[in-house]
Amino acid sequence: MIAPFVSVTELDRMRAGVERDSTDGARPRVVVVDSRWYLDGRSGADAYAHGHLPGAVFVDLDTVLAGPPSAAAGRHPLPEPEVFARGLAAAGIGDDDTVVVYDDAGGVIAARLVWMLRALGQSAAVLDGGFAAWQQEHPEEALEAGEPAGAGDASPASRTVRSWPAAALATIDETQAAAADGTAIVLDARTADRYRGDTEPVDARPGHIPGAASLSCRDNVAADGTLLGTATLRERLTALGADRLPVISYCGSGVTACHTLLVLEQVGLPAGRLYPGSWSQYAADAQRPVATGE
Repeated sequence: MIAPFVSVTELDRMRAGVERDSTDGARPRVVVVDSRWYLDGRSGADAYAHGHLPGAVFVDLDTVLAGPPSAAAGRHPLPEPEVFARGLAAAGIGDDDTVVVYDDAGGVIAARLVWMLRALGQSAAVLDGGFAAWQQEHPEEALEAGEPAGAGDASPASRTVRSWPAAALATIDETQAAAADGTAIVLDARTADRYRGDTEPVDARPGHIPGAASLSCRDNVAADGTLLGTATLRERLTALGADRLPVISYCGSGVTACHTLLVLEQVGLPAGRLYPGSWSQYAADAQRPVATGE
């Protein structure tokens, strides 16, 4: 399995290697995925249609990477495995493909699909620096345009329906208890102002799970959207105890929390668990205690 983050140069080498090895016209084994999505309601599919990396396919967060939103499950609960499998097959992504995913948000959206695939044992990585990094490395290469493929439009792909691995997930009760008693490090990947409760633009209540620590996923990347150095990231995580205790990661809806989990793996720390419902589920339950401030 490849590392959780790969550079544009590494992607180019991977794709070139596939082209050299492909003598029978088979579908390439490296699939590039555009997973752009915007909290403000802009359309990732429209962004893809306007211009995307050559050969990239589009996978929609709301319909493929998440189930129906609800107060009981959160804004982006994990989809049923069958729904996930059908969505990837429709995009032409097979079980044996190596998948590299990009966005234009420092990788924090792309991380969701990458984490999902890696949790199922499939080789996948975030393209470090994403859309902008590719353009910088390929200033003379034109973007492609066109609508995302619909079901039946893409190359045939075989997808196996699996269950989500329980060992990679934490429930709402497990997360609340671990944050309270310190049996795990519960990390909140939202921005610090949302963690403190200064603002809450989308969910039922401001604040955070009592006992959780703030470690914004957006602080994992530099201004250009590329991942910070391994030493810096490892130091931040070990300062919070991620080298001594298991980690549970949450965010607003279980999307950007995946970035924290990939960073743990990237820097060689033990794998953490995702709390999929995240703050959107937790805050909607008025019986759950909430903390504000640092």
